[in-house]
Parts: sequence; C-alpha cells; structure tokens
Amino acid sequence: RIDMSGFEGVMFICPIEDSVATGVATLKVEQNTADSDSGMAALSGASAAVTCATNDDVNGTLLVVDVYRPTERYVQAVRTSATANIAFGTVTAILYGPRELPVAAHATVAASAVVAGPAEA
Repeated sequence: RIDMSGFEGVMFICPIEDSVATGVATLKVEQNTADSDSGMAALSGASAAVTCATNDDVNGTLLVVDVYRPTERYVQAVRTSATANIAFGTVTAILYGPRELPVAAHATVAASAVVAGPAEA
C-alpha cells in the first residue's frame, strides 16, 4: 500500500513478462482510509487491461495507471490474470506532486543524481 499523505498523485507501472493466448492482464487501483487490505475499494476508471491474442504477443509491454488526487489516504495496485496465464514483473509506484521536500534519501538508495538544464558532458 502507498500512503498518499503529502502527495498529489501516484503512477503505477507493471510490466508483463510472459503471456498465453486469451490471457487478460489487468492492473487496477484501490483506495482506503485505513492502511489495510480490508475495506479497499476499486477506483472508477483506474484500471488498465490488455488481452493476449497469441502466445507472447504482449510480453515486454506495460500496464500503467495514474491516479491524481485520490480521495482517500491509502492506495494500492492489484494485478490480475484471467482466462489464461499472465506473468507480471514488479509493480513500480511513482509518487509525484510532493507538498513538502523529503528530509533525506531512503536507506536503500545507494547513489542518486538530480540535474536541471545540464550542459553536455
């Protein structure tokens, strides 16, 4: 789950790694006032889906759902595979529109760089 406190929106990105003909891959977003799976509700229109026509034809593609200003504090992405198998990669959530600057980088960030209008090297 993603805590949206202090952010305007979030974009969820999910790669499709492997697909079987007739498989339906779906990425949807749910929200809740509590940090809990119990009570999560799907957001209207916050869903991306693709149907595999032939084996492997959607491999290497992405499902993307962007939610701007959700009405509740917590959101989560839900991946589903229907009819035939779909293998998904890891979902990435990109928070944007921060209302405050971050205090420091998370401990898992080994190195980072930010540039604005850089000259050529």
